[in-house]
Amino acid sequence: MAQMTSPAETGDDRPHYDHHVVVLPDDIDANNHASNIVYLCWVQEAAVAHWQATVPAEIAGTMGWFVLRHEIDYKKPALLGEKLRVRTWVKNMGGITSERRCIVYRECDNLILAQVCTNWCAVNPATAKPMRIDSRLPILFGVG
Repeated sequence: MAQMTSPAETGDDRPHYDHHVVVLPDDIDANNHASNIVYLCWVQEAAVAHWQATVPAEIAGTMGWFVLRHEIDYKKPALLGEKLRVRTWVKNMGGITSERRCIVYRECDNLILAQVCTNWCAVNPATAKPMRIDSRLPILFGVG
């Protein structure tokens, strides 16, 4: 279950979205912790869930997003069965790009496992070509 939350843990005044996951057996790699690629899946899931919870359907259906860059700082491993919180928020948005941040926490002790910065490009879903971001979106995400 995901939820909108306050920004207390980052010192940022923008609204946040919390996405909850559990580390499953298929997430575990040869090093006996969650695979790097699984972190990307969690970040993507959190971003999509935040988008769906925030953006009205009449806007959401008019655009899509492509990832331009992911930057991940891994702090501690995520282990089998652990409950995690992926906190995400939009840091800035304008023109054709948006910067989203995520922090992956272990729920039992709020330990930061990873910090992520993703740059996105808005695209026209019919042509897959870059497009300008709808002027209503920065306001919806608290960056306008």
